[in-house]
Formats: sequence, structure tokens, C-alpha cells
Amino acid sequence: MKQFIGEEIKVVFDKEFILEKKPPCPTSFIWRGEILVVKELISSWFNFERKGKKARNMRDAHLARARIKGSWGVGRIYFQVRVELDKIAVIYYDRSPRNVFDKKGIWVLFNIEQK
Repeated sequence: MKQFIGEEIKVVFDKEFILEKKPPCPTSFIWRGEILVVKELISSWFNFERKGKKARNMRDAHLARARIKGSWGVGRIYFQVRVELDKIAVIYYDRSPRNVFDKKGIWVLFNIEQK
């Protein structure tokens, strides 16, 4: 049974990576005080589509490229992973900055299901 969560999580990586706004799949994440180790990356995808006012502030040619490559602070990168106890989770990195002082995005546990 799939359960929608939609809560911010903390993630852990074994290796450093270069592009902060295009992170790889984490090796584990912390949700409600519990550490869930990623056993397998099942799939990953992204959605860099600009919405609302952000969709209207670019020329069409640049907008098409941004859908593929992304533009700063726009979009999400999703990872479907198998974690301990054979649970399947979908987590994502939201590239939007929280505010002017904290320009990093956040990680979210989108849903989790028991196999």
C-alpha cells in the first residue's frame, strides 16, 4: 500500500559531488528520526518545467532548453529507491531556494510503500 508523506528529510551521501543543484541519489536518508539506507536505485527522473510567472519570463528557445537542462532554482529531481524492509520510496530534491539567505533546495520524502 502506497502512503503519501510529503515531508522534508535529511539525506546522506557517501561521496561528494560537484553540481549542488543536480545531486545524485543519496545513500541514506533520515525521516522522523529513523535512518533509511538506500539498498537500490530503481529509477530517477526530473521535471525542470517552469510554472507560472517563471514560464513567461523566457524566450521560447531558452524555455525549451531549460526544460531539458534546467535553470537555476527551478524543478525537481526524483529518485525511486528500495530501502530496508523491502520498502519502495520516492524522494526528490526540490531545487527552489527557501529564501534569499538560504539558496539551497530541500529534500522531500514524497511517498513510501510496503512491498
